[in-house]
Amino acid sequence: MKFVDFLKKMPLMLLAFAFANPSSSLIEFSVAALEEIALKYGERAKRKVQDWSQLIEDNKAEDIDSQLYEINNFFNRIPYYSDQEHWDRPDYWATPVEMLGTNGGDCEDYVIAKYFSLISLGIPDSKLRMMFVTALQQQQAHMVLAYYPEPNAVPLILDNINPRILPANKRPDLRPVYSFNGEGLYKAKAQGRGTKLGSSRHKMWDDLTSRIERDF
Repeated sequence: MKFVDFLKKMPLMLLAFAFANPSSSLIEFSVAALEEIALKYGERAKRKVQDWSQLIEDNKAEDIDSQLYEINNFFNRIPYYSDQEHWDRPDYWATPVEMLGTNGGDCEDYVIAKYFSLISLGIPDSKLRMMFVTALQQQQAHMVLAYYPEPNAVPLILDNINPRILPANKRPDLRPVYSFNGEGLYKAKAQGRGTKLGSSRHKMWDDLTSRIERDF
């Protein structure tokens, strides 16, 4: 995984989720989309995608702790593979459907799937940040999802390496580098908070958003 410049805003991706089914769960697939998933990945993958949609529906009215736990646990059950192993390329950001369909992903894929699942449950974008860190024990670049209950609070960390949801100050094994969400890109500081950097675009985000639009 490489450290790269990140897209400041993700309007196409957000719109893809917002218009999936505005009257019900934000992650709901048409019959045609589900059949296409079955043809491409198989019936088991189709059921996993349906399980994801049902998970969002079942947790809409739950408290935030339950929502964080259920989303984190759901995606952490998916096996980890490096992009080179899984996609035969050095760096690839998979959509949640691609991750579920192929039953595998790396740390970025876990974070992307958790991020948009929580957005779909109504958690404000301002409370979430996708955070690049250094995993000190593994001595490697890593990504986690941070949830901020309040703007200046210590965030809770959703991670595939450590499945327990812990405050950032209880994760001395992680060193923040950059964090970002739909509102912007932030330079590293305590618990991932920092000065907002200028906007930027990256072709990987453009590619990801176009693929997410096709998933529905």
